[in-house]
Amino acid sequence: MRITLKVNGQPRQFDADPDLPLLWALRDFLGLKGAKYGCGIAACGACTVHVNGAARRACVVPVGSIGDAEVTTIEGLGGKHPVQQAWLEAQVPQCGYCQAGQIMQAAALLEQTPKPTPEEIRVGMNGVMCRCGTYPRIEAAVRRAAELMSTKGEG
Repeated sequence: MRITLKVNGQPRQFDADPDLPLLWALRDFLGLKGAKYGCGIAACGACTVHVNGAARRACVVPVGSIGDAEVTTIEGLGGKHPVQQAWLEAQVPQCGYCQAGQIMQAAALLEQTPKPTPEEIRVGMNGVMCRCGTYPRIEAAVRRAAELMSTKGEG
């Protein structure tokens, strides 16, 4: 079946079964390798992308369920998003495998909650697993990204 998705602001078409997980459509059909396969059951968060601004686990979202929704991947953030800047400042990554999912989860959290408390950060980032245990740096980076986003909006 011919599938059309709006990904990172661009319409993209490919032939696939509508039950194909969005993750595989992004990686195998569209060449967007940022979202990673981790568990296949939405438990680890390595595959996190945005669907209409909400963080979703692409490994369990059927591509046929997307419809006209806007899909944003880590590639769609463009490398200059405040969360990405904060991640670099806080030196979050160790192995790096989960980082695209962490960044996408953090960006969605900050869109919903621009000035999160430490507890809101912990709850909002829950479900994206970091096997290296960089959670204190992740929390610091989310706080820093919130600062960067608030000053950006004040300009």
